[in-house]
Amino acid sequence: MDLPEARLKETEARFEQIERDLADPALGARPDELKRLGKEHSDLRPIVEAWRAYRRAEDDLEEARTMLRTASPDERSYLQEEIATQERSVTELGEKIKGFLMTKDPNDDRDVIVEVRAGSGGDEAGLFAADLFRMYSRYAERRGYKVEILTSNETGINGYKEITFAVKGKGAYSRLKHEGGVHRVQRVPVTESSGRIHTSAAGVLVLPEAEEVEVEIDPKDLRIDVYRSSGPGGQSVNTTDSAVRIKHLPTGVEVACQDEKSQIQNREKAMRILRARLLELKRQEQEAEEAAARRSQYRTADRSERIRTYNFPENRVTDHRINYTVHRLGEILEGDLDDFIDTLIANFREKDLEAAT
Repeated sequence: MDLPEARLKETEARFEQIERDLADPALGARPDELKRLGKEHSDLRPIVEAWRAYRRAEDDLEEARTMLRTASPDERSYLQEEIATQERSVTELGEKIKGFLMTKDPNDDRDVIVEVRAGSGGDEAGLFAADLFRMYSRYAERRGYKVEILTSNETGINGYKEITFAVKGKGAYSRLKHEGGVHRVQRVPVTESSGRIHTSAAGVLVLPEAEEVEVEIDPKDLRIDVYRSSGPGGQSVNTTDSAVRIKHLPTGVEVACQDEKSQIQNREKAMRILRARLLELKRQEQEAEEAAARRSQYRTADRSERIRTYNFPENRVTDHRINYTVHRLGEILEGDLDDFIDTLIANFREKDLEAAT
């Protein structure tokens, strides 16, 4: 069976290294690291055990085939049964390994941070960004997830220039990770008097939320500025330096938060977003080192670079990555996304399996 042996050997080597690390008595003084390594060890164990069993079955199969060449008539019947048994084992274990390879994403159980940013289309793009935020909020409610706005920049006409929010709940990242990209809307804007259909766009970025232990940030690498908020938020928000902007100097990643009245709260939210962005950078670097092709979530929120189109006149939503269309736009915008998301997950699993083999 055609399996990615190099990848499986690397996985086994990593598993064995973790076992050595866990056996180190000094690890007991670092409980966060102990917890992280324990989880990784538990996640890798099933695939490593299946890979080892697969190799044993292959060795037993080869040995039985070799023995068959010189076997007596009395031995041949037994050996042929043994060969059939081992062939079934090799096939079953191979399929099991493929299943592990295509379904396991270490980030799947994480909470998620979603950024929605208005692109081309002026005020209409801001209104569409608000529609997308509402769609994902409704979807989260359906799944029993909790939504927390981290930072936002309103347009003044119930739209958003950008909004960043957390979706908290088991499996949130696994359900939303394929939503990243440029979303396009075709409709008559509320500001359009002549009834012409306009095309606008908004970019969506989906990040797994990082824990502090996963992303080490040296305070010396941060430039933190405080300033007065410019948007709504209560009596004191515009009279005190409560807004926070944090720049990570080594990478140039910058985050600003101003929604809360407290500078401490804004700083805490900004650090959460910063950790998520740095974790994503780390993941990209690792995949680049492995020569893995990373699908860009969005480069610019331009109308021509789109993953999905929401066409109001035709009551149509089309995902261009999988050529999948439904004619129930209103339900989709109310958060009825499971059909779309299940189809996307199945499609990307198929591609992952093809890439793995």
